[in-house]
Amino acid sequence: MTTSEYKARQVRAKTHEVYDYDHDDTKPGKPLHILIPGGLIALATLGLIVLIAYLTFLDESLNQTLGLALMGVLSPFYVGGVFLFSYGYELYNIPRAIRLTVIIVFVTLAAVVIVAVLFLVLGSSKGGSKSSNRSKSSSSKGNALGGAILGGMSSKKTSSGGGHYHSGPIFLGGGGTRVETREVTKEVVKEVPKEPMPITCPFCSRSYIPVEHNYVCPSCGASTPRDLIEESQMPDQDLK
Repeated sequence: MTTSEYKARQVRAKTHEVYDYDHDDTKPGKPLHILIPGGLIALATLGLIVLIAYLTFLDESLNQTLGLALMGVLSPFYVGGVFLFSYGYELYNIPRAIRLTVIIVFVTLAAVVIVAVLFLVLGSSKGGSKSSNRSKSSSSKGNALGGAILGGMSSKKTSSGGGHYHSGPIFLGGGGTRVETREVTKEVVKEVPKEPMPITCPFCSRSYIPVEHNYVCPSCGASTPRDLIEESQMPDQDLK
């Protein structure tokens, strides 16, 4: 087993060492034949995990239970790809390859947790924004409808001495609908009593007002006939 002269964090020197080792026919093994496929498997699997996390937590187009199950299934493939990469990167040194695998997986797990939390926060913010927009839209429609109803309830009412009543046109509008009522004019007959009118006595032809003389002719003393009393007290039938 060949021991690497450089640590894993010395990426440039370590890469040259792996490349030289792979092209040295005197040394056993081809680390690049393990490192490259392992890296590609790890990257592809990690990309799928991130995509599933996005579809599950942010886009919400994938069921959460199914999304978590898929991520759990893909996780061993990711760990295996990282191990193959580390095994070639550490030149077949298994203990160092395992240590590097643990470090990479731990850092990746932490990054995935951070990304998942960000997805949840963004998803909650997106849902709250939609709810706020719906609330504002409903409030705006409610205010418009309420204003239209109040406007329709208010109408002009005018009255004159003759009892005329006039109501102007009423308009109701809300949500693009317009209802118009026709103008209504109503005439009311009001009976206005008038002053008792004088009558002519049928016996002596004396003109007098019955109510002022207790319905007795002041000239001949004859009682005023009932029909003449009603005629004297009959109200006007004028239309006002």
